Amino acid sequence: MAKTVYNTATSIDGYIADPDNSLEWLFAVPGGEPEESDATGEAEDSPLDEFGQFLAGVGAICMGSTTYEWILDYEKAVEHPEKWVYEPPTWVFTSRDLPAVPGADIRFVSGDVAPVHAEMVATAGDRDRWIVGGGELVGQFFDAGLLDEVRLSLAPVSLGGGAPLLPRRILAERLELTETKSVGQFACLTYRVK
Repeated sequence: MAKTVYNTATSIDGYIADPDNSLEWLFAVPGGEPEESDATGEAEDSPLDEFGQFLAGVGAICMGSTTYEWILDYEKAVEHPEKWVYEPPTWVFTSRDLPAVPGADIRFVSGDVAPVHAEMVATAGDRDRWIVGGGELVGQFFDAGLLDEVRLSLAPVSLGGGAPLLPRRILAERLELTETKSVGQFACLTYRVK
């Protein structure tokens, strides 16, 4: 059954981006690149490999403007649209005019998440809906009862500040741990939202 999923990497102190809204701290974690090999020459388990498997099952994506702008800046995706790697339709919540990536199916929206979620469900069909972030946007989906699962790749990094993972008070009775595993240097946790 298709789900609405928040799948993200986080520091051990609960931040998804550093105080400059950057993810470069994440890319420096050993084992975080799929082409890295172990001493036998075989590829190590990688969170990026896990993420690729997840993304293959996604039929709709939603993100906030800060996340979108970071991707545009980091990948230079407006100038190099081939670097926009997300094939599913993508909804971007924003209150400002933002540039679109040429050729990408990007839909700029604002306001209540519920009608956007309904569009995502219709578009994705039997595939998952991925809420990329940030945490406040994910919190709005949670508040509306539209979030089914939280998948975390916990990195061995402490940032000391930045964009919080999920700026909401959510207690244990709302989350059920359904899977744990280690992948490279990451602890991967999956929670069902009750």
